[in-house]
Amino acid sequence: MNEASFIPKTPYEDSYWPSHGSIGFQAPSNIALVKYWGKHGLQLPMNASLSFTLGRCHTQTVLSFSKKEKGAVDFDVFLNGTKTPSFAPKIQVFFERIEPYVPFLKSFRFVIETHNSFPHSSGIASSASGMGALAMCLVAMEQRLQGSTTTKLSIEALQKASFLARLGSGSAARSIEGPLVVWGKHAAIEKSSDLYGTVYPYEVHPNFENYQDAILLVDTGVKQVSSTVGHGLMQGHPYADQRFRQANDHLGKLVPILRSGDLESFVAIVESEALSLHAMMLTSQPYFVLMQPNTLEIINRIWVYRRETGVQVCFTLDAGANVHVLYPENEKESVQKFIASELEPFCKEGKYILDHAGLGAQRLLP
Repeated sequence: MNEASFIPKTPYEDSYWPSHGSIGFQAPSNIALVKYWGKHGLQLPMNASLSFTLGRCHTQTVLSFSKKEKGAVDFDVFLNGTKTPSFAPKIQVFFERIEPYVPFLKSFRFVIETHNSFPHSSGIASSASGMGALAMCLVAMEQRLQGSTTTKLSIEALQKASFLARLGSGSAARSIEGPLVVWGKHAAIEKSSDLYGTVYPYEVHPNFENYQDAILLVDTGVKQVSSTVGHGLMQGHPYADQRFRQANDHLGKLVPILRSGDLESFVAIVESEALSLHAMMLTSQPYFVLMQPNTLEIINRIWVYRRETGVQVCFTLDAGANVHVLYPENEKESVQKFIASELEPFCKEGKYILDHAGLGAQRLLP
């Protein structure tokens, strides 16, 4: 499959087109176990990645549309009920990129109303869930314009949603399905693709079912360096090639680990991936640091707790200061007590989110 596969094969029939309407979807954030950091071409990954889809951290988007004379793309965007012009440039670029694949864009005026269940732009992949939800709305709208009366989306439609979402935010390719999603072509993963995310296709041990993720909000503000800028700094990075090889090697090693339920080996790879991601930031030109003192304090306390108790709890990080604490469901009670007593003081205003692996995007309306 290539990019041309996502261009509609037949023209839309105007008789199917409503004059106006609304479509709503909820799409999850995701937390990468094997990290994607560095891209080429148009939002294509330099290495494959693997993520847990989250259950509670999500974006809800309602896309309202009204027919107009064909012309420039026309839209307004609202975040949590407030018109947000600062989002417009990113969505404008997104619409320009996807217009060949959804050519009805210029025939409608859109109002995009979006709500996050978590702080925006703080390292919890809000762009992934936001672009994922918007892409799901557009694919469902296309289905309606083509005369379909079903609300169920086909496997091909889900692939297209992931493909479109990727053109807005790379990690959004992993926010359409769940609970484990691979994005990026990898020799060990059947049917994996750089173009869109795919559900992890192999056996997963019960140890990894309903895996838990507590997101410790060390910093809920805007990151000092955006992910877009960070990805760009991998161009010419002195350790980039080694990092891409390491990530792909880690993903290959996770296949037997996920099958066997080997939590100790899982922890070692996941934490190595998190630290490698931030090592790339520390050694970029210009270099930058997204971890904060409380991030490091949390990491060290997790290490001490795991060493003293034998509980296979671990951390991972996205491109930010917040810490994702990952642990199996059967350790839920003890780990959550540890978080409340030992880690909560290092969260901003004591705030954290208890989440778990989820199943992907859900339709809200109609």
